[in-house]
Amino acid sequence: MFDYDKWSEIFNSIMRHKLRTALTALGVFWGIFMLVLLLGAGTGLENGINYEFRDDAVNSVFIRRGFTSIPFKGLPEGRRIEFDNSDYDYLLETFDGIEYMTGRFYLSGNQTVRYGEKSLAFSTRGVHPGHQYLENSQITTGRYINDLDLKEVRKVCVIGDVIQREIFGKEPAIGKELQIGNAIYKVVGTYFDTGGENEMRVIYLPITTTQAINNSSRRLHDLMFTTGDLSLQQVSDLQAEIRLAMSQRHQFDVQDRRAVWMFNLAEEYEQFKSLIGAIRAFIWFVGIGSLIAGVIGISNIMLIVVKDRTKEIGIRKAMGATPRSIISMVLQEAIFITALAGYAGLAAGVVLLAIAGAVEVDYFRNPQIDIRIAIIATIVLIFVGALAGWMPAKKAASINPIEAMKD
Repeated sequence: MFDYDKWSEIFNSIMRHKLRTALTALGVFWGIFMLVLLLGAGTGLENGINYEFRDDAVNSVFIRRGFTSIPFKGLPEGRRIEFDNSDYDYLLETFDGIEYMTGRFYLSGNQTVRYGEKSLAFSTRGVHPGHQYLENSQITTGRYINDLDLKEVRKVCVIGDVIQREIFGKEPAIGKELQIGNAIYKVVGTYFDTGGENEMRVIYLPITTTQAINNSSRRLHDLMFTTGDLSLQQVSDLQAEIRLAMSQRHQFDVQDRRAVWMFNLAEEYEQFKSLIGAIRAFIWFVGIGSLIAGVIGISNIMLIVVKDRTKEIGIRKAMGATPRSIISMVLQEAIFITALAGYAGLAAGVVLLAIAGAVEVDYFRNPQIDIRIAIIATIVLIFVGALAGWMPAKKAASINPIEAMKD
């Protein structure tokens, strides 16, 4: 039941000491506000990093050609390493750790693409079917390049949604014919790429087709593969085995890092995840420290409240007030101040994160907080605030009425 007289006394106490109450509430407000803000910023960093890695599969390894920098078995340095289809076949057949794999063959420069009266320029690449998984391409209509396209050296293509929009508009692209360079290709699919519009301005062709029209029946520019659910250590071991195999196939020193360049995206992604984990730990440390400071402030202020109201409490006890009523009065004041300031801090933090969410920069996107965590933290703070007020309340309940009135 609502005790009007008790709450009236609580509000009177608060109004008599506005500055003291405000400073106490500020400590609690700041603790919750900083916790929400820091947790939201941590989420923003994590979202930003995930966004930067959105373009490619995070468990992918890239292999690119280079020039030898160390003489090897009488062969001079400065030799260009060249990949071909046999490297693709060898790696795919030899190493079980490879999940999806593709080679790439780039047509030099942007190719002129013509359809009707429209003539635009786009980047064009020859790929294997596994390329879809390396690039995280999502087919929106039709299909991707398949093995039969490669086997029959078909003149088919898959275009990005941006190309679909700029060339065909609202007209369906599937089955239409595009002139790419000097050859005619049939559109068999359109795709969406999470990497953004630039990634959807690329045309993909069967790699055997691009090799054939460039009089380079076997050459590859890059090799890429995913590693499934292998651990980071297993991927590193796989890289070492592949580097050794490639050094033997192409006659270069296995220690020559410039001959074949290998990039493990999973390793870089794990490094960023470790950094985010450390930042999160630091955020929780600082946030909890801020909450503890607020709780200590509540406890201290309630000790002062009890001391200021010693005479009043003595009179109340002399008139028959029970220790329970004294304790509940002090606790209610502590809980009220803590709850009001805590939820104000929660609301202010959520509003500020919503404003910050409109700003998108590299490695920081969509800062937000799990509202359940914020509410639980606030409830815990209120509970701990009640505990903080318990000792002053017990002290108030133990006041001797005679001694209190002599004070």
